Amino acid sequence: MRALVVYCHPVPESFCGAIRDTAVEVLTRRGWEVRLLDLYAEKFDPVMSCEERRFYNDRAPQDPALKPHFELLNWAQAILFIYPTWWYGLPAMLKGWFDRVWATDIAFQLPAGKGRIKSLMRHVTKVGVITTCGAPTWWSVVVGQPGRKTILRGMRALCATRCKTFFLAHYLMDASTPKSRTAFLAKVRARLERF
Repeated sequence: MRALVVYCHPVPESFCGAIRDTAVEVLTRRGWEVRLLDLYAEKFDPVMSCEERRFYNDRAPQDPALKPHFELLNWAQAILFIYPTWWYGLPAMLKGWFDRVWATDIAFQLPAGKGRIKSLMRHVTKVGVITTCGAPTWWSVVVGQPGRKTILRGMRALCATRCKTFFLAHYLMDASTPKSRTAFLAKVRARLERF
C-alpha cells in the first residue's frame, strides 16, 4: 500500500510532530511505502493567485511548484492527514493545499454542461485524520466539527466508492499532560495497525 502522509504544523517540536513520527514508523514497519509531505517545511504557498482562480474551472493549475503535489496525489492509495485543529477547522496552510492541489483535471473533472463532476481520485481507498484540538470533545461536536467534515465527507467523496476512513483527535490539547499524550500516541499506534 502506498501512503501519503500530509503533515501540517509550523512548530517542528510540536506534539503533532510526535504523531507524524509515530505514524510514519508504524506504516513503514507494516511494509507500506510511505511518502511524507510536510507543508511548512517545504514552504508550500497556500495562496491561490488571481490567474489561477480565473482558469480554475477550465484546467489544472499551471504553477510548476504544484507538479510534485499532483504526482503525489496520483501515486497515493491511502492519505493520512496530521494537523492541529484551529478554530474548529483546518490550518490555513492545509486548506490552501486543498484549494490549489485538489484541482480541476487533478482531483476531478467538471462536466461540459449539467451533470456531476467526475472523480479522478478513485485510486485512494483509505483516508485518515489525526489531529489535536484545544476544545473539549463535546464542544467540538456542538460546533459541527467542520475540519473533520471537510476531509471525511467533502474530500473523501472524490475517493474510491468504498473508501475506508478514520478520525482520531486529542481533545483538550492545551491542558494535555505527558500521560494524556502518551496514551494518545498508543491510540495512534493501535489505529494505524488496523488502517
